[in-house]
Amino acid sequence: MEKIIMITGKVNYQITLDPGVWIFDDRKVDLKSYFEQERETKDELEEYTKAVSKHWEREIREGAIHPPTLKTERTYEKQRILNGTFGIPLKPFLENAGIKADAKEVQFITSDNESFSLTVEDALDVVVGFSNKGKPLTEDGPIHVYYGDGSNVKNPIKNIQKIVIN
Repeated sequence: MEKIIMITGKVNYQITLDPGVWIFDDRKVDLKSYFEQERETKDELEEYTKAVSKHWEREIREGAIHPPTLKTERTYEKQRILNGTFGIPLKPFLENAGIKADAKEVQFITSDNESFSLTVEDALDVVVGFSNKGKPLTEDGPIHVYYGDGSNVKNPIKNIQKIVIN
């Protein structure tokens, strides 16, 4: 099974996706809770400012020493990664590919050469699953496609091998 996925077609740049490295990506989302919670658009500068402020507040409150809770927090994060079921929004990858203005749809092609099409607007909301219980999707992967509204959360499109913009 091929583990690399290409984004091709009506794009300015063909993109190669490697789901094996997404576990280290900060954009990953927990698929167990992602479709259940309310999503809001995030202002990245505001999020960064809040994170830095929180860190600065902690430094002031606790000092520059490393309290024992930091080790516990790292252990918890490691356990979450080792046992979690994760996905990542497809939008940044599609935007980096530079979808051409005349593109109408995004096709997800499976290993059986079946094709599932979405409009470009709907494809920008797609979340692709890449891990289940801490393991890569080896049997029916390398990625699963979940619609942005979560309507196929119980039955995602599996065995995706290629993404073509038409």
